[in-house]
Amino acid sequence: MSRVCELTGKRPMSGNYVSHSNHKTKRRFLPNLHKKRFFVPETGKWITLKVSSKALRNINKLGIYAYIKKLEKKGIHTGVKF
Repeated sequence: MSRVCELTGKRPMSGNYVSHSNHKTKRRFLPNLHKKRFFVPETGKWITLKVSSKALRNINKLGIYAYIKKLEKKGIHTGVKF
């Protein structure tokens, strides 16, 4: 199970832990992902997606159907089928 947002494409990033003595060791910044079910009233179906918190905020603002259509219009392949 990969840690990738299905809508925004957010992935883990790499960086450094920095100690008080400025010693650096590698670390990972993981995206804030949630597995969530959404009801799409335009199609009458439920879909389950692994989405980031940023995507959840956009879905609350626009609605799931409009947000996915907006991403597809930009050319971002979401893999969601209605």
